[in-house]
Amino acid sequence: MAETNTVHSPIVTYASMLSLLAFCPPFVILLWYTMVHADGSVSQTWDFLKQHGLQGFINIWPRPTALAWKIIACYAAFEAALQLLLPGKRVEGPISPQGNRPIYKANGVAAYIVTLVTYLGLWWFGIFNPSIVYDHLGEIFSALIFGSFFFCVFLYIKGHVAPSSTDSGSCGNIIMDFYWYDQNGKVADSMLVNTILMLVYVTKFFWWEAGYWNTMDIAHDRAGFYICWGCLVWVPSLYTSPGMYLVNHPVNLGTQLAIYILVAGILCIYINYDCDRQRQVFRRTNGKCTVWGKAPSKIVASYTTSSGETKSSLLLTSGWWGLSRHFHYVPEILAAFFWTVPALFNHFLPYFYVIFLTILLFDRAKRDDDRCRSKYGKYWKLYCEKVPYRIIPGIY
Repeated sequence: MAETNTVHSPIVTYASMLSLLAFCPPFVILLWYTMVHADGSVSQTWDFLKQHGLQGFINIWPRPTALAWKIIACYAAFEAALQLLLPGKRVEGPISPQGNRPIYKANGVAAYIVTLVTYLGLWWFGIFNPSIVYDHLGEIFSALIFGSFFFCVFLYIKGHVAPSSTDSGSCGNIIMDFYWYDQNGKVADSMLVNTILMLVYVTKFFWWEAGYWNTMDIAHDRAGFYICWGCLVWVPSLYTSPGMYLVNHPVNLGTQLAIYILVAGILCIYINYDCDRQRQVFRRTNGKCTVWGKAPSKIVASYTTSSGETKSSLLLTSGWWGLSRHFHYVPEILAAFFWTVPALFNHFLPYFYVIFLTILLFDRAKRDDDRCRSKYGKYWKLYCEKVPYRIIPGIY
């Protein structure tokens, strides 16, 4: 498959940016409405909008309420306090193109555990009913949409007026809503599989917290609408969309099928984690380690920084990273599929996140390849010869 670099005109770039601003917020509300009030049926929502038009869409858009803002503010303040007060190891991020190295206190696992214990404790003692989050989820999404937009505007102004570092430009906090919502007198096994897999996935994220510094999101993308609004609104609405559907449409999978799906999902999450762990160990030991019981195969690649300094990097070509250049995306997509498949196949919409994630990661793989080709030159060409497949071994 031939690979080419595409140069986008300013008009196309601006149009795509405006499209994100214009269409993503309404889509979040329509996704919530369809899952919660339209039985997960896109056609039912479409018929409603055809019949009632713009006024119908305005009517279904939930207004941000004081309770929604209170839930968001309490959660944000609690997590901010944990981030500041809990102890954590000092972690250095990768050097930015401008020569800055971010410093971070890695206390995410501790904050995550404290959050879960606090959450369960408040529920156990009757102080907080978790179902209130689901009952007011539309209002919360609406508040996040507007609040996150103004937060992005603030960051844009700050980047120009009072930048934090030379990496600032014009161009985390992930809120995941887990709930036990008792509507039918019990929790269906489909909801349990969905919730357990998402809980394992989020736990893996915090366990791998320090490694996240080396991802493309942190190392190369700036804190603007794409990252901040996406993490505060887009991620929580899409990740939880299968669960939103299952609340009103529980599926009884049966113990055997539920266990099969759960095990398959956990295995995919583990493989995704092990891919990243394998590369981290390889980098930390400067290649002096074993990969699948053998000395790793590698390429020593040199490159020149924007300041003219010559440096070198090690490119791993064995283990998971010998199967394809971005093999870790395969279990990532499959994990999303397995926490969605408990909804079965009555409607298309619960699988929107899986489809979106697939498109996102395939595009990210291409962008990362283009960046590495520009950075490493002939060494990247050699790497692609040794690891010819981009994502799916033997296919792509």
